[in-house]
Amino acid sequence: MPERTESESRKLLRRLRDTLATTGGGQDRLDRITHLIADSIGTEVCSIYLFRDAETLELCATEGLKPEAVHKTKMKLGEGLVGRVARTNAAVNTADAPSEKGFRYMPETGEEIYSSFLGVPIQRVGEKLGVLVVQSKTARQYSDDEVYALEVVAMVLAEMTELGAFTSDEDGMRALHRQPVLLRGGTGQEGAAEGHVWLHEPRVVVTNPVADDPLTEIDRIREAVGQLRVSVDDLLSAESLDKDQKQVLEAYRMFANSRGWLRRMEEDIQSGLSAEAAVEKEQSAARARMDQVPDAYLRERLNDLDDLSNRLLRILTGQGQDTGAEMPENPVLVARNIGPAELLDYGRKLRGVVLEEGSVGSHAAIVARALAIPLVINATRITSEALNGDHIMVDGDQGIVHLRPEDAVASAFRDKIAMQAEAQTRYASLRDLPATATCGTTIALHMNAGLMADLPSLVGSGAEGVGLFRTELQFLIRNKMPRRAELATLYARVMDAAKGKRVAFRTLDIGSDKVLPYMKPNDEPNPAMGWRAIRVGLDKPGVLRMQVQALLRAANGRPLTVMFPFITELGEFQQARSHVLREIHREKSLGHIMPESVEIGAMMETPSLAFAPKAFFELTDFVSIGGNDLKQFFFAADRENERVRRRYDTLNLSFLSFLEQIIKRCAEFDTPLSFCGEDAGRPIEALALAALGLRSLSMRPASVGPVKALLRRVNLQEARAVIEGARDRGEESARPALMEWLSRQQG
Repeated sequence: MPERTESESRKLLRRLRDTLATTGGGQDRLDRITHLIADSIGTEVCSIYLFRDAETLELCATEGLKPEAVHKTKMKLGEGLVGRVARTNAAVNTADAPSEKGFRYMPETGEEIYSSFLGVPIQRVGEKLGVLVVQSKTARQYSDDEVYALEVVAMVLAEMTELGAFTSDEDGMRALHRQPVLLRGGTGQEGAAEGHVWLHEPRVVVTNPVADDPLTEIDRIREAVGQLRVSVDDLLSAESLDKDQKQVLEAYRMFANSRGWLRRMEEDIQSGLSAEAAVEKEQSAARARMDQVPDAYLRERLNDLDDLSNRLLRILTGQGQDTGAEMPENPVLVARNIGPAELLDYGRKLRGVVLEEGSVGSHAAIVARALAIPLVINATRITSEALNGDHIMVDGDQGIVHLRPEDAVASAFRDKIAMQAEAQTRYASLRDLPATATCGTTIALHMNAGLMADLPSLVGSGAEGVGLFRTELQFLIRNKMPRRAELATLYARVMDAAKGKRVAFRTLDIGSDKVLPYMKPNDEPNPAMGWRAIRVGLDKPGVLRMQVQALLRAANGRPLTVMFPFITELGEFQQARSHVLREIHREKSLGHIMPESVEIGAMMETPSLAFAPKAFFELTDFVSIGGNDLKQFFFAADRENERVRRRYDTLNLSFLSFLEQIIKRCAEFDTPLSFCGEDAGRPIEALALAALGLRSLSMRPASVGPVKALLRRVNLQEARAVIEGARDRGEESARPALMEWLSRQQG
């Protein structure tokens, strides 16, 4: 075959565009396209395989193979040479296909007479759409020019597949983004919600993949790259950047100034692609390389190029963040990731949040809990699957997302929401009743909070007070350190809203997964066990003192409760407590009104504090078990790591025995003890904690009702006997025994 010239490539794409512009069904278009490509490239066979679902490819059109195989021949991802192209996102080019490893013979296609094989992926920015194949009887390797020509054609097919050009009612070929999709992620915040997708960063849609005038398109790409370089330089000149931000922007500048990147896009344009399609072709190639690179640093750099490509596409298309689309009714936010300030900007308008990345301890998860909206994290592909306005159902309990669900799925999901609503109505009737078990023991139920928006829940939930007010959210959502007066005003409003009920203010808990945007981050190999919480406060006493002063002034004659996070030993608590005492003395000397009383307590989040000397238990006014961290360190299981965090059960009898030791030590010194964390809000776990002897639990507001409902109908002494029986039998967890006992109670 003669070497292809640039004009021949453009001629092929122009013919392809004209074919796509004609009327007719999706199947008719596909048939004409395979004929056109085979004719233009000079091969006997051209076939198009498209994904029917995430794992299955189907022969959807062919020129040269048996027509009866269309819509009959299917293969799994990775199966045969076609499946290999799809799995690896890389071309397969062989002169002797049957001898290739993994070759799968499909007799129904009649392909046994064809020796050479060239397959290229049909993909769009990391989204696998299908495979384009050419075959010939002659045993020959296809040239680089032929491979490149087919890749350019595949790029246009990807754009047209995305736009639904090949959909057809008669053969059931529904468009992408119209099919139901089930996505499994992780639970960031429990709850269920139904609504419509609102994309935080809308997809850039390329509607003109083929261009007639390459010179004009090259001028456009050069001008857009110039604007991109200027914008990156402007960002780099900002004085507020920290080391990491500068490093990312330096990588951006390196890519933006890369001659190779611009040259490759110009070559794509010379072949007949528009400027936008050329950017997406190189972006898709970078995404494919990203999937194959094991080195984390190189993957991060390819991620930088991916983000830079999106910026360039926005410049070319004019499709900025604000696309003019109106937020739909009952919006569910969908994003790759999102910061706390941005999420708070949306506020309570949102019904739910779905993130492609994220973790249970991320800022977004903290804010989602504060807003009491369901959150699913690590929902792979959600940003490429979803479109603005799509019907979506979010199951935060199971970490599942139903996108464009079938009617039967939607009906079942609505039944679940209705049952939850009915249960909430029952819980509301218990709001003013105490959580008193049938044995006469009363458990104090408190709520966790972190925003002013949480405080109305104090009355509605029936909580007796705020067992944990997270003060770090006010630091995380700002670009600079808040002033003392601002904090004092906020804390005073919190106390006003609590209407005399106790509020335990936890001092600044940063580090680990919570890094302030204006504080220099530390490169620590294990931040969960590094410079965090009270360690930061003691090393940066100015910040701790400023926060304590704000709390003392906010109290303004009312009782004040302060607790320090992540206390691991007596000495840390003594130092932190002395800061409070000094500030009380200083404020008094300045003539400020002192709190009516001051309680100073500690959060027990590491096993070491359980073994502190008796002086600690005598000195502290109360202890609050931080269940999330304590369980993490007890089991040595990182709660940010989805692979291990669910492997360890709170009702594991080793952990319950450890909690019993803590309860006994606090009882020995009459030190008030409470349990704070996700487990306190899970009814079965709350029952076990109460049975062990904990008399105060703090949880998210929505959990108060379910926990109270269960506690009011059980005998805690009997529950304790069930736990002890499981221990005596050598069982690993008390959960099965408790569940069986509860089922008998209900029966």
